[in-house]
Amino acid sequence: MAEVALQQNNVYGAFELKKIYPRNYTIGVALAIFFHLLLIGSYYLSVYLSREDEEGIPEVRLKINYSDLGPPPSIENVAPQIQVAGPVAAPTVGVPVPVPDEEAPPEQVIATQTEMAQQQAPALAEDLSGGAQITQDIKIEEPKGDEDPDMNAFTAVEKLPEMVHSVSPEYPEIAKRAGITGKVFVKVLVDKTGRPKKAVVIKSDSELFNQVSIDAAMRSAFSPALQNQHPIAVWIVLPYRFTLEGQN
Repeated sequence: MAEVALQQNNVYGAFELKKIYPRNYTIGVALAIFFHLLLIGSYYLSVYLSREDEEGIPEVRLKINYSDLGPPPSIENVAPQIQVAGPVAAPTVGVPVPVPDEEAPPEQVIATQTEMAQQQAPALAEDLSGGAQITQDIKIEEPKGDEDPDMNAFTAVEKLPEMVHSVSPEYPEIAKRAGITGKVFVKVLVDKTGRPKKAVVIKSDSELFNQVSIDAAMRSAFSPALQNQHPIAVWIVLPYRFTLEGQN
């Protein structure tokens, strides 16, 4: 009874797979080779057919004579050439050789030595014998007046001005009450005599200190600046500091 039950139960397992595997593998490889051959054959067939199409097109060559084209448009309206009859001098190349004056050709345009000697002024020898006097207009520029140097320009100086009399600026009362402190830098133009001529504030911590700083700079005295042992006008910078000592 057991054998009959096994025969009726159709079991599909590893044994059956191993049995049909070689057949399926062979079929797959054959199909792959067939498709590859088909693709390769199609490629070469298309190349062959394209070559036949190119070879079937007749080659057309045009034979054109340049004489049939005529002149280009750019030279159609060119003015006719005029021929002038006459001998043409052949170009010569050589080294010039000096010849006497009487043998010079008639078309000579260069002055001879005799003509050049005759053209010299005879009065030159007389002037030289008695002492030649050569006059020439010489323009001497008058020295310019004492102009103030530019405040921002560089001025060459060997010795800067030195403070001879220093004046301290007055502390503004409003700034003192408000407890304002700061620094002021004043640029002063010191003339050739050592006296301040102009004063300009170039940096300030408070505008309250500007005018008193300018007044103090203008009341000061200096020794003049020197350049090549001569006094010159020059700009210098004076710093002024405003502090409230003894106050917190």
